[in-house]
Amino acid sequence: MRLLATLVLLLLLRSAELRRGPRSGAVERGARGRVRGRGRAGVMRRQTQECKEYMEAGEKYLDCQDRQLTTVMQDWPKDIHHLLLARNKIQVLRGNIFSQFTQLKSLDLQQNHISMVEDGAFSGLSQLTTLLLQHNRLKTATEEVLLPLPRLTYLRLYDNPWICHCSLDSLIRTLQVPSNRNLGNYGKCAEPEALRGQKLRNLNVDLLCADNNQVDRIPGGGDAGLPRLTPTKVNTEATSMCHTYMFPKPQLDCSNKDLNNIPSELPSDIVKMDLSRNTIKHLRPKQFLLAKDLKLLNLSSNSLHHLDTAAFAGLLHLRELDLSNNTLHYFQYGVLEDLYFLRKLSLENNPWICDYNIHYLIYWLKHHPSVFYTGLICSEPREFRGWRVEEYVKTYNGECPKDKRTGGMDTDNTAQEGAGETGELPSENLRQPPKEKKPKKFEIIRLS
Repeated sequence: MRLLATLVLLLLLRSAELRRGPRSGAVERGARGRVRGRGRAGVMRRQTQECKEYMEAGEKYLDCQDRQLTTVMQDWPKDIHHLLLARNKIQVLRGNIFSQFTQLKSLDLQQNHISMVEDGAFSGLSQLTTLLLQHNRLKTATEEVLLPLPRLTYLRLYDNPWICHCSLDSLIRTLQVPSNRNLGNYGKCAEPEALRGQKLRNLNVDLLCADNNQVDRIPGGGDAGLPRLTPTKVNTEATSMCHTYMFPKPQLDCSNKDLNNIPSELPSDIVKMDLSRNTIKHLRPKQFLLAKDLKLLNLSSNSLHHLDTAAFAGLLHLRELDLSNNTLHYFQYGVLEDLYFLRKLSLENNPWICDYNIHYLIYWLKHHPSVFYTGLICSEPREFRGWRVEEYVKTYNGECPKDKRTGGMDTDNTAQEGAGETGELPSENLRQPPKEKKPKKFEIIRLS
């Protein structure tokens, strides 16, 4: 009887497990579904959290560069001061897209695919001072775009295919107001052909809305007195060839742009300039004269072999200079004289020739002991190859041994004494010590 009861109990337990199995499976599937849902939410959160948020100098930055973004996320922090959106895939700036960022001071939108900016796109940004829109696809815009930005003092618009027709009239007039000296400085026309390469700030605005595009008409024809604007050759300037970054410090990135010369029209407010990995061979005088605030200059991995005496003129605040991986043999006298505050000088991988021409560089470094430098190794001539340039200069200026130079002071005295006794002159190879000049007594002359 007891055995039978045990068997019945086991059967009941088994059937209960079987009945419970599907329900627990459903629960498990539901749990898995919820986990999956949480995973998707987590992915969304991670996508928004990929933007790096940090503080610098008491101001909050949100770095969303290189995130493949096509729009602005509404769940981003609203108390940020600087929003970095460079190198994304934003195409259109809709009205009020930034309105929640009321404390924003700078907005970096360069290197996107922006082709249209609606008039209310920057509404709410009353504190904005810096707007970067260079390297996009903008063709036209009106002054209405800038009206919500009363504090705007810095605007970059270059490397956009601006069509200089009547629709651009109001924007160009705004840029040409004398007080707006840092708004759109380097923007240029891409069309029509007659205005290609002309700076927006220099255009004769009265011609833009002329009927039938009179900029192409010839003076002396039906529109006598109307000047013809011939096509201008577009120069490869810093503004179109290089990328500008304003935060955290103004920086001009011209690296690996196949440049063979220093770009013209360098911005005056940049702090760091990267010209590495180009084919620049010659630094001519005063090419950095406008970059008066420059502190870091990278000229590494070019083909530099000649620096003119005034090549670094005007760089009074330069702290770091990288000239490594070039073909420099020596510095001309005076090349470094303007670099009063230089602290780091990189000179590696240059074929330094250890002869008299190298002495200026060592002389300058000796009189600027606060400069940390690297890479001064002799390449030529063969007998000094691999020597440190400082060691070579020491051998060049090294003193002769005392016994060979003068024979020693005692030897000279002995020789003189012997000559006095024998009447013979000392040997020619023994130099006589210079005779001491007796100081002349002062003579007092009384003037009547």
